[in-house]
Amino acid sequence: MARVKGALATRKRRNKTLKLAKGYFGAKSKLFKTAKEAVMKSGNYAYIGRRLKKRDFRRLWITRISAAAKINGMNYSTFMNGLKKAGIQINRKMLAELAVNDAAGFATLAKSAKKALEK
Repeated sequence: MARVKGALATRKRRNKTLKLAKGYFGAKSKLFKTAKEAVMKSGNYAYIGRRLKKRDFRRLWITRISAAAKINGMNYSTFMNGLKKAGIQINRKMLAELAVNDAAGFATLAKSAKKALEK
């Protein structure tokens, strides 16, 4: 039985890592050991970033809704409470989109929220 060495598999694995590290500064894109460390670290940053992105967008939407609600004479929490009591189920992303692009539509939502709070 012939002896099998792992040279081909090792080279493929190393090239895969080096390909992921393409464009990195200095030795990080040339040497396997440093490239592997840089790729692992960048993978961690990417993983964390995907979670932070959700958090950041939610904060942005809330800020936009809050600003539009203040224009209509309410604060954010009373506006959201009024929508809930009015039975209007619309997510923050769409509310923020309305606040930015359709002020009249947002104003009608604010009126219905106010009306629901008065009851």
